[in-house]
Amino acid sequence: MTPDGNQPRIHILDPATVNQIAAGEVVERPASVVKELTENAIDAGATTIRIDLKMDREGITAISVTDDGCGMSPEDALLAFTPHATSKISGIGDLHRIGTLGFRGEALASIAAVAEVTLTTRPKGSGAVPGTRIVVKGGEILSNSGSGAPEGTRITVEDLFYNTPARKKFQKSKNTELAQIHTILEGICLSHPEIAFRLFANDAELLVTDRTDNLPDTIARLYGSEVVRDLVPVTCTLDYMTIGGYISRPSLSRKDTARVLVSINQRFVTSRSIANAIKAGYGTLLPKDRFPVSFLTLRIDTALVDINVHPTKKIVRISREQEITDAIRDAVKTALLSHDLVPSAGTPDRIPELIEEQSIPAIRPEPRYDHAGTAPAGVSESTHTGTTMTDRQLRQTELPCGVALVEPVLPALEVIGQFGGIYILATTPAGELMIIDQHAAHERILYEQVTSRSESARRSQELLIPAILHRTPRETAILKTLLPQLAGEGFTIEEFGHDTFLVRAIPVVMGKPEDTTMLDEIISDLTNPDSARSVDNRERIARVIACRGAIKAGTVCTPEQCQRILNQLRLTRNPYTCPHGRPTIIRFTRPDLDAMFHRT
Repeated sequence: MTPDGNQPRIHILDPATVNQIAAGEVVERPASVVKELTENAIDAGATTIRIDLKMDREGITAISVTDDGCGMSPEDALLAFTPHATSKISGIGDLHRIGTLGFRGEALASIAAVAEVTLTTRPKGSGAVPGTRIVVKGGEILSNSGSGAPEGTRITVEDLFYNTPARKKFQKSKNTELAQIHTILEGICLSHPEIAFRLFANDAELLVTDRTDNLPDTIARLYGSEVVRDLVPVTCTLDYMTIGGYISRPSLSRKDTARVLVSINQRFVTSRSIANAIKAGYGTLLPKDRFPVSFLTLRIDTALVDINVHPTKKIVRISREQEITDAIRDAVKTALLSHDLVPSAGTPDRIPELIEEQSIPAIRPEPRYDHAGTAPAGVSESTHTGTTMTDRQLRQTELPCGVALVEPVLPALEVIGQFGGIYILATTPAGELMIIDQHAAHERILYEQVTSRSESARRSQELLIPAILHRTPRETAILKTLLPQLAGEGFTIEEFGHDTFLVRAIPVVMGKPEDTTMLDEIISDLTNPDSARSVDNRERIARVIACRGAIKAGTVCTPEQCQRILNQLRLTRNPYTCPHGRPTIIRFTRPDLDAMFHRT
């Protein structure tokens, strides 16, 4: 009794309520049922797993998962519906070395608390011994009997959330639920290519993979052979971890992380830190708003991985996380730099994205032939006007500036012309046509000079007349925080009154600016809030210097100047993209061109 004479307010919940609470954590939607049952089948040693869905207009009405795994005895089949009953661990010490997918012992009990579940099973190698059939609904056993059954286990879940109408009411449409199931199964298939998976909906086949020890075979089954052609293998071995799998060339990217798929110890997981490490490995090969396609398989010492931080085990906690993510970033970077990354033209899954990113205007449906007015853009040579500044910029990027020479990864390029003051056209000894974005190419050259210089090589040049820059109060506050980094890159900038700064010196690598416009643009870029995302201050400064100091699009260059740009580009470590991830060069092979003109 409580002091006021009332009945006690604290009481123990009944088992049915406890199971429904557990179900609310583990079974969020039909896709959760598919995940839990499929993972149990994998732990049972299955080599083939089949998932059958029954659907009507309102949603998914039944889920069946059938496997050829070890099966269960009558005693184990009955125990499987008891909360916290599991064959995966024996004691608390096993939590530190978990090698299975399911270990909490909650899945079947939780599902059976909110649905009708029929389990049919027979142990492998049991001979003529009959199987077991158990039916449970709302946590209550309705029947338990012997039954004819193949070796393995089949579990059917019907009338999901029949006794929790609030949960059932908030289920999404059947197409949304089906998409969630696809997402989960894709991750599981990639984590276990050694298992054959089948997914059917109303007897229509939706997903099929075959048993294989070659991950690209499974990737091709799920996403098509075109994706596989654009993948680069990743390998790395450390004392406590091995990294394997595949990542996409920069030309194959997405606007989201839906295809950044990672498994840890054959468990498909979600990890923002690992996804960020993969993106960081691309560096400037991808724009900040683009993400790679990746299929990485990590084997990490189980003592370093805590998979018990989320009821559905889709999020993990990793010890030595910084070391592990650094290793992933370096492995991705090494894999990319060891492969030819020049994109070929005419690939359907890439060209639309390049058009979208570069905002190329659509071709008008009816051409107009008008000989009056200005001449149309085309392959051209420059006049003497405007070449002085370009020569000065090219001479600057030809200077060593403390940058070590590298072995060219691009073939020799011979200029054949310039198009529209933007693109350089060139050929290779193999007869390929290469189109180079001159601004992006020179930006890459300048960026590598800025980032590769040692601290002692970051020399400054004084301006004959110091430049005065006026900023807004917000920009002033940001610029003040950047002054130490700017000084480290060769800028001498002093406060010169209220919201005013005096620029006395700039990095030698920038050459001699014609006026203060370039300096004003650099400071404006650095104080733009968008530029502060995802990279540190030095990287921001390097990218802005490269962008503003490079030859601009629309600058008509002589053939000799075009050739100098290409010669300098070949000597960069990464000639494939500008610092912002846009491509510098695209290849057209002779077969590409023949196909475009229907000559094949």
